[in-house]
Amino acid sequence: MENDSPSIVVACDGSEQSLSAARMAGKLVEATGYPLKLLTVYPFSKSSVLVVAGVPHSTIEVEKQKHAREAFDPVKETIGAGAEAAEEIVLSGDPAHEILEYVHAHPGAHLVLGRRGYSVVRSLTLGSVSEKVVRHATGPVTVVG
Repeated sequence: MENDSPSIVVACDGSEQSLSAARMAGKLVEATGYPLKLLTVYPFSKSSVLVVAGVPHSTIEVEKQKHAREAFDPVKETIGAGAEAAEEIVLSGDPAHEILEYVHAHPGAHLVLGRRGYSVVRSLTLGSVSEKVVRHATGPVTVVG
């Protein structure tokens, strides 16, 4: 089954932590020979604001693709030719929820993501994406600090 195929999936959001995760994912790809997949989540809150504001669906799709380029392009530069991305995955919604749904649907995926630098208070009240993913993931997850 294709969803069970081993792969290295790096969660990309354009942050410095995301680039660190991409470097680690590149090393895992080189060591294992598994395909590299880039994953980003266009935040639901952004698209909700655009829908409420009456922005046409085509404009939301343009914004979603812009978000993907801003997340994926720096990662591609960081990993270089040694670990070329086999697939780019763009999801929409709550980042933690969407990442978990993807990982659950693809049990062969080894997820690599960065740890965000939330303040202690914000982390305690909201929790970070990486904490939620680690807490609920059923497969291997590497969090890069």
